[in-house]
Order: sequence, then C-alpha cells, then structure tokens
Amino acid sequence: MFKSSVKFVFLSVICLSWKTFQVETQCQTQTQEEMTDTVEKYSDSAMANNDKETETCSSQNSERELGPDSEKNPNYPLALVLFDEKNLLPHQKKFRNFSFVGHPISIQQNWGGLGVAAVVWEAAVVLGEYLEQHRHLVEGKRVIELGSGTGLAGLVASFLGGKVTLTERAEALDFLRTTIETNLPKDNKFQIDITELDWTKSLENFTEHYDVILGADIIYIKETFNDLYRTLLHLTSKDTHILISCKIRYDRDSDFLNMLKKDFNLEEIFYEKKRDIRIYSVYKKA
Repeated sequence: MFKSSVKFVFLSVICLSWKTFQVETQCQTQTQEEMTDTVEKYSDSAMANNDKETETCSSQNSERELGPDSEKNPNYPLALVLFDEKNLLPHQKKFRNFSFVGHPISIQQNWGGLGVAAVVWEAAVVLGEYLEQHRHLVEGKRVIELGSGTGLAGLVASFLGGKVTLTERAEALDFLRTTIETNLPKDNKFQIDITELDWTKSLENFTEHYDVILGADIIYIKETFNDLYRTLLHLTSKDTHILISCKIRYDRDSDFLNMLKKDFNLEEIFYEKKRDIRIYSVYKKA
C-alpha cells in the first residue's frame, strides 16, 4: 500500500512537472517567435514587473508587446484553436485595407520579417484620420515623417496635398518603397520621396527645416529618446509643427513627452478613446 502511494505521488509529480514545462515552453516559444529585437527592448520593464501565473503569459505577452493593436488573445496555452482570420490581431493579418481621401490603400504586412517597421499601428491610422479632417495642416506644406514604417500617415499627407518625405532605417526602406509604389495612383500627381534617416547617425544630409513633422508610435524605445530628440531639434525651426500620435503604454513614454518640454511647447490636441491614441501638437520654443 505504501509503495503504491509513493508510486502514485511520484507519477503525479512527473505529470505536473511535464505540464508546467509544456506551458512554460509554449510561452517562451511564443515570445521568441513574435518578438523582434525592437519589441524586446520596449517591453523589458513590463516583463520585469510581471509576477502573474505562467498560464496567463499568452495574453500578457500580446498586451504588452503589441501596444496599439492589443486585443484579448483567443489562444490559450496547450489549447488547439482552429484558424479563423477574425481571431487574428491586426499585426498578424497579411493585408490591411483602408480608404483615405477617396483613395484605396492596401498594405501587405511583414511582421515575421521586419517586425514593428512592417505593420500598420493604430497610431498611424488615427493620425491619418485626423489629417483627413484637418487638411490645412499639411496641404501645400513640406512634410517629413519620422520612422515611417509602412508610410501610412505620410501617404495620407501626400494625398492631402503635402510635399512629403518618408524616412526609415536602411533595412526597412525597400519594404516602405514597395508599399508606397503599390498604393500611388497610376496618374501619380502626388509629391512623395523616400529616404534613409537613422536617428542614431549623422543628420548632415538634412539641411532644411520642414513645415510639418509627423511621428506615429515613435516613442516606445527609451534607448532612442536622446537620438530622436536630437533629430527633432535638427529638423525644426520655431515655425515647424510637429504632430506626434501615440499610445501611452509605459511611464517612459510620458518621460519623453516631458523631455520635449525643455525646448518645445507641447499640447494634447486629440484623444481617440476606443483605440487609446493621443495626438500631440509640438512647436519649438522661440
């Protein structure tokens, strides 16, 4: 009897340990597959403060990593979930389709290849919607978009009559260029250029000040804050209007906005409650 009890307890421990290992392995695999190096950087603090049970890691990872596109994750560790495109998070969809200023826009996403630079974040969508409702902000203006990613906000600005320059890191330029070329009308009458701009490198090729600077979800990596700040100072005059669209996920996001107050005047001018996106109007101090 005693031996049987010991055997039962021993087998139970083995089974429990195996189940725990499966759960932890799935959570770790999910993180490794879904997170790019960039996402790992801006989710570090959330991970450090996460003391909840292992079984909830799937939904937690989705919430803290995906930011503007987070929804309740339908997948549960160890559960078999049939494929249903309705259950996909926005960044997981192969295409996202929009219509701005009477023009259809179809963007093929590449989360697995380029990560955050190759998906449409809601901050860009909200900024595009805001510009469409306030055409005068970009019409006839020299506009530059920082960290363009898919270039959605800048593309909308171009449709609205802006002379637009889209910028990205070298490794994301081909994707950005293909996305824009795919969505420009055949009788292209819009003024839009695409060029490399890495905030951490020299800015000597950018010699002019712009009328408008657009930034959609560009303040999520603390390590880039000083370089982004330097870039904004370099590209602006006292008349340059900066529009920053973002979701405030962590304290460090607010920290950057507070940093700006040293040399810039900052005002929240729009809040989209459903998607939790804020748009800030920023001008350099005289």
